[in-house]
Amino acid sequence: MIPWLGDTRARRFLGFTTLVPIMVLLGLVIFAPPDGNERAQFLQFFGRFHPLSVHLPIALLMLAPLFELAGRTRYFPYLLSAVDFVLGLATCGAIVAAALGWLLARNGGFSGPLVTQHMWAGLSVAGAAWLCWILRAKTSTKGGNASGKKLYPAILITTVALVSFAGHRGGQLSQGENYLTEFAPAPIASLLGAGDSGDVPTNSPNGGANTYYGARIQPLLNQHCTTCHRRSKHKSNLRLDSFDAMMRGGKHGPVIKAGEIKGSELLRRVTLPQSDDDFMPPDNRRPLSTTDVKIIERWIAAGASGTVGTDALKDAPPIGATQSTAEAKFEEPDPATVAKERASLAPTVAELQKRFPNVLDYQSRASADLVVTASWMGTKFGDSEMAALGPLSERIVSADFTNTAITEKSASIIASMKHLRALRLMHTKIGDTTVQGLGSLDLLEALNIFETAVTPAALPTLARLPKLQHVYVGETKIVDSASVPQEIRQKLIF
Repeated sequence: MIPWLGDTRARRFLGFTTLVPIMVLLGLVIFAPPDGNERAQFLQFFGRFHPLSVHLPIALLMLAPLFELAGRTRYFPYLLSAVDFVLGLATCGAIVAAALGWLLARNGGFSGPLVTQHMWAGLSVAGAAWLCWILRAKTSTKGGNASGKKLYPAILITTVALVSFAGHRGGQLSQGENYLTEFAPAPIASLLGAGDSGDVPTNSPNGGANTYYGARIQPLLNQHCTTCHRRSKHKSNLRLDSFDAMMRGGKHGPVIKAGEIKGSELLRRVTLPQSDDDFMPPDNRRPLSTTDVKIIERWIAAGASGTVGTDALKDAPPIGATQSTAEAKFEEPDPATVAKERASLAPTVAELQKRFPNVLDYQSRASADLVVTASWMGTKFGDSEMAALGPLSERIVSADFTNTAITEKSASIIASMKHLRALRLMHTKIGDTTVQGLGSLDLLEALNIFETAVTPAALPTLARLPKLQHVYVGETKIVDSASVPQEIRQKLIF
């Protein structure tokens, strides 16, 4: 035992101060469980550290029984004195991991049995580790509590089992329910029941193996979407593991509108630029190919039926034209052609790259189009720096000026970026003048003006942009009750 923790008052104080957060977390899990709704991004930021934080308590709680066993041999008796410290540190680590896990689940839009089980298992690990630490102190001295000596090993073994269960559920959440058996030999996979998740209903007439949906649509969703949208884990209360579940939609309403390609949210999400915040699938996962999108688009246009036969849609891409075939052929860029396209830009680009490191770059190695990411410079990037981009404005296709010091003085430069597809202006001092100047940006697809001085007066200009798909207007003077042109009402995200 750690000498200073031998003091009864010190141990009672530490025992109480670690028990309080466990009880608080218990209350949060009971009264504020994950409900599939996304909340404060600030809390989501902290919650994202949960996967990182779990490894410390896992390692320590696996070490504790090994130290107990090895310390009772004549070779490693000194390890017994470390168990008390290991359990104390593991308890603190488990509390932090459980708290971050609740933040992520509650605010990140997660819900479902897997999420609930993983969260309860994590909280149970923290409680069991705390109990092990308390019992270890009472049984480590000569003449220690006899019942405690019998109870301590059982609780320690239970804690290890809980850690394993929580880790398994966490793996299923992040990698899919069959992550352990996905590549297992057939006999082992069959023995372990791989694929028997029970997610697909058997009593529905929709989505059978002989339907277009069952043969063409559901396999694509299983490959790209159901890691986050299935029975046991449905982010934003949306399930994509069956026809009936998908057609119910999620917390924002239907994601498929039969016969309406432009009105179907699912199709919009998978066709956004990958740099867009709303692009699906997220987190750098493999996107749907052009052929995959065409399969879904044709199905929606034909009525999004769950019973129409596999071959009913005659102009659909043939079976077998999937992601692998769509991506099998790539044309290597011709260096000479790329160099020729960049020739007139190269000196200015080189000069600005030297002046603003990491702000300006080509969109890809095969393109002369440019991407601007000025957000990292913060207030060091203002109107004079924006003016320096003027000679390159027509080749800029994506620009992020978040948190910079630009003002309405930069409106004309931004308006000259005729090929912009994505523009981020949040947390800047721009207003209606800048937004009203965007009327000629016919290629603009996404605009973020979060926490700016923009008012409803700028909306008619945005309503005329033919390719604009969504506008982030939170924390502006545009509110839900504002008089909003019908053409843009559905594109506003508050």
